Amino acid sequence: MGGRYFEDTSANATGGRARAGRYADEFAFNVDIDFKKMTGLSLGMIHFMMTDRRGAGLGNALPVVNSPQEIYGAGEYSHLTQLSWEMVWNKYVDTEVGEINTENDFEQSSTYWGGNLYCQFQNNGLCGMPQSIAMNSGYGFYPSAHPGAWVKFYPAGNDHYLIQFGAYSVDPRITERRRAWNLGLGGATGMFLPFQLGWHQGGKDDYSGPLQTNVKIGGYWDTTEVHDVYSQLKSYGVPAQLAQNVQSPKVRGRFGGWFQFDRMLERDENDPRRSTAFFGSFTWGDPRTAVAPYLMTLGLVRKGTFPGRPDDTISLGGKIIWINPKLSHWVRGMQNSGYKDLYRPGTESALELNYGYRPARWLLIRPGFQYYWRPGATSRYKDVLLFDMEAGITF
Repeated sequence: MGGRYFEDTSANATGGRARAGRYADEFAFNVDIDFKKMTGLSLGMIHFMMTDRRGAGLGNALPVVNSPQEIYGAGEYSHLTQLSWEMVWNKYVDTEVGEINTENDFEQSSTYWGGNLYCQFQNNGLCGMPQSIAMNSGYGFYPSAHPGAWVKFYPAGNDHYLIQFGAYSVDPRITERRRAWNLGLGGATGMFLPFQLGWHQGGKDDYSGPLQTNVKIGGYWDTTEVHDVYSQLKSYGVPAQLAQNVQSPKVRGRFGGWFQFDRMLERDENDPRRSTAFFGSFTWGDPRTAVAPYLMTLGLVRKGTFPGRPDDTISLGGKIIWINPKLSHWVRGMQNSGYKDLYRPGTESALELNYGYRPARWLLIRPGFQYYWRPGATSRYKDVLLFDMEAGITF
């Protein structure tokens, strides 16, 4: 049993559509029931989690493609986030079924120092998972929950090799308030079917043993029928009267894939609590339907910043996201036809630097800044400089 409070505050000092500041927070509560500990019988575990989000987001005010606040989105109210049964059958097979989200299971971050490596950052293009997969498919993301199941196979009987498959309900309205506690398949439009291969070498997530390395390669098939990418033109400032004249036929069966790599680069000999880790990822999506078919992320995290501060962190990371070139080519054609007030979408890049101060294990204070090049993936607005403040309490 446990819980936490977490908040994100961001304000832009320069650039964007206008000066603005936003605050968002989340309370989370979770319970894990281990039947082995309670009864002595190997009947698996029950996981339950609920979250409550409040506040406002800065992303639309700037605007930017990926929100600068990891904790904002998916509905600012109470959610069922997990209600599932997990069973470790033996050293070769593990399963889970219930109300779950894909973000915990596929294209997920590796664990370093007891936490999510990607979420050493506030930028939502980095934290959680590489965000383009959620933009391009029915991938279910925290804190929402979908009916789903996965199975993991460990061919060597250990965590060195992983073969994983899953099946999740796709519900495009899952972020609506009235569906936040929805159970079952009502509203489902299809199935999200991912697979993942994993390779792990080195030690566990602790302060001894060989330095860990992780590689994940995966892909998905989404059976949902959706309009093709031209239906997204209005998101990039194309007037409705122009966008509605563009044919946008429906497509059934979206696909995509990803590659992830992370490694602990070093561990200090004189204080093994202090170490450095690196990660990178590349995600791609179906060019027929994906609004952002390519996303790349990179990050470097140092834990133990100064002598006597073994739990503080300093993190430098960035992302670059590519908007579908079909949209760019269409806008260019309209510009050549005389619509000079249109802005051609291309890429949006962001860099984040922060310092995670931990005066106690249960308390995090993380100031930082973010810089966005081409916010909103166009040249309409000047580059954005953001000042951030995150704070979290774990109990």
